[in-house]
Amino acid sequence: MGVPVLHRLALNESPYPPLPAVRTAMERAVAEAHRYPQFYPDDLTERIAAWCRLPPDHVVVGSGSVGVALQLLQAVVRRGDAMAYAWRTFDAYPLLAAMVGARPVPVPLSPDGHQDLGALLAAVDHHTRVVVVCSPHNPTGSLVTADALSAFLHRVPRHVIVLLDEAYVEFARGTDLPDPPALVRSHPNVLVLRTFSKAYGLAALRVGYGLGAPDLVERIRRQQLPFGINAVATAAAKASLRADSELRLRVDTIVAERERLRHELVGLGWHVPAGHANSVWLAAPDPVDEGAGALTTAGVRARHYPGEGLRLTVGSRRANDTVLSALAELRAPQHGSRA
Repeated sequence: MGVPVLHRLALNESPYPPLPAVRTAMERAVAEAHRYPQFYPDDLTERIAAWCRLPPDHVVVGSGSVGVALQLLQAVVRRGDAMAYAWRTFDAYPLLAAMVGARPVPVPLSPDGHQDLGALLAAVDHHTRVVVVCSPHNPTGSLVTADALSAFLHRVPRHVIVLLDEAYVEFARGTDLPDPPALVRSHPNVLVLRTFSKAYGLAALRVGYGLGAPDLVERIRRQQLPFGINAVATAAAKASLRADSELRLRVDTIVAERERLRHELVGLGWHVPAGHANSVWLAAPDPVDEGAGALTTAGVRARHYPGEGLRLTVGSRRANDTVLSALAELRAPQHGSRA
């Protein structure tokens, strides 16, 4: 028998269950499970739009952010078109490209784990239909600043859709973040992706949304599955927006634990770049493969990219302490020389 998994830190899930008010809303919705949800999620769309300070015709809701991404690709990609993205990134993007018959164009990350926007631009040609920018980036946690994104968008041809994946944006700190309402008003070829799976802790319910110009949103909505957002998920998402102040406290706790985990790992000799998601990134040439083995032995399931890196979701304090204990025995090369 293998070692039992005590801490699941591989999928960037929240360590917290839904808030009490959210659970109450879910239970009320379960009592009506014999009724269909709305044909299309109009009520939730309006609630999200108000939350994002945009008219409803700028918002599309789907089955997680990945569901909205698929709807976008179904709306704009023709078989043989190209889809460019940094690699490594969210594993679903090459899968989505294959689903719609797009040619994937992976562009290597820079050595420090950032997306190389210049290289992404260089990869755009007359076959390119979609370019993905993930910020904060999965798996490295690096950030594309508002100024860098603005410069990038002004150079992208207008016929190319830029998919800005902000699944982890709630965990980012600083004043250099893009402003989605201003972004979609000034760039009709941009779709901003958001999700309730990460910060809101509703990963199992599959609710995400996109923000974009009305013409683009309308095209994406044509790909929306009728009755596609179930009533429990809708109730949970609405209740989560109402519980914003409580959720912000949870997110602040996760961010504080992220910084503690990074600081302690750096003290052990690991190279851990500053990150802006709910995870930390350990990269080769540090002993990431040996680290993955040590974590498995300690009952920790992490996201291991053999020979490349380890992505560790920020878990509970107990889970994070288990990570530190497991990795303390594997001091990285040139201990203390990198930060």
